[in-house]
Amino acid sequence: MESIRFAGTEVREKEFTGVLRKRVNDYFRLNHISQKADAGMVIKTIVMLLVYLLPFALLLTVPMSNWAALACVVVMGFGIAGVGMGVMHDATHGALSRRQWVNDIFSGTLYLLGSNVSNWKIQHNVLHHTYTNIQGMDEDIDAKGPIRLSESTPKRKYHRFQYIYAFIFYGLMTLTILFNDFFRIIKYNRMGLLTAQQKTLGAELTRMAFRKIIYLVTVLGLPLWLTSFSIGQVLLGFFIMHWVASIILSFVFQMAHVVEGASQFQASPVIISDWHVHQLKTTSDFGRSNRFLTWYVGGLNYQIEHHLFPNICHVHYKKIAPIVQQTALEFGIPYNLKPTFRAAMASHIQLLKDLGK
Repeated sequence: MESIRFAGTEVREKEFTGVLRKRVNDYFRLNHISQKADAGMVIKTIVMLLVYLLPFALLLTVPMSNWAALACVVVMGFGIAGVGMGVMHDATHGALSRRQWVNDIFSGTLYLLGSNVSNWKIQHNVLHHTYTNIQGMDEDIDAKGPIRLSESTPKRKYHRFQYIYAFIFYGLMTLTILFNDFFRIIKYNRMGLLTAQQKTLGAELTRMAFRKIIYLVTVLGLPLWLTSFSIGQVLLGFFIMHWVASIILSFVFQMAHVVEGASQFQASPVIISDWHVHQLKTTSDFGRSNRFLTWYVGGLNYQIEHHLFPNICHVHYKKIAPIVQQTALEFGIPYNLKPTFRAAMASHIQLLKDLGK
């Protein structure tokens, strides 16, 4: 894999990093607070899993109308997104618990969603977090079908309408991942990223295939076996569930990095910036005063804090955000904050328009 090094040339950037880390660490030390999950996070984990699993159990055991079944699969879609953002995401970063086996167990909730932990850790933890918004390294800004998310992606005439049709394709995200995981892990193996994690391609492909078969047999086979719904109805419900989850996840992911004020970079051997400052240049917070939004999206609206301190559980972001923002202000480092969810959405749509012109 191509090696990229971050090299800040300004003294203030290096000073900023040292001061920020000390202030955040002091907050936890002086208040005698663990950086990992608290009791509220335990409750949240249970609630999120129930939002996903309880409607499925009702579908399998309680005779219901088509409209009731539709409500169940929509709720399951919200549950998929909630588990992914609020439980699995922290666990794969090792932010849920000091005990690695606990993080491993809850990382495995990704299998309940039809995806693969090894792929996620490479794509998200390694590529996205290390090389945020760097074209060719961060897959989050790669073209998504007909959607142009980067200035480096070739422009087509139809991109002028992408701010309209993008949201249709955003709804295909989790379904695409479900079947594209096999190609991605082969790609990561060629890049040497599987070897770096001491894993082999054959073993990973075998485990992935087995888990996906179990997933599909469960979410498609059980309803066909235990309910009176036709195969067409079951497939439609499966699609709706994933479409709802994908729309939610795409909105949250895009509003963190593909908005006005979030810089993008070309891949080069050296990025002239301190890594921590690079995260501030490429990332945005949004809707921080919305308590329900913060709870549901697993603190991903505090994306700056998450990128700077991915090993800290998201329940603490609200407290450390003012520390990060104030320190950035003192050192003249940009801090991109969209005040509301609506403002972030408007900014993302405007950037889609700009990239399509």
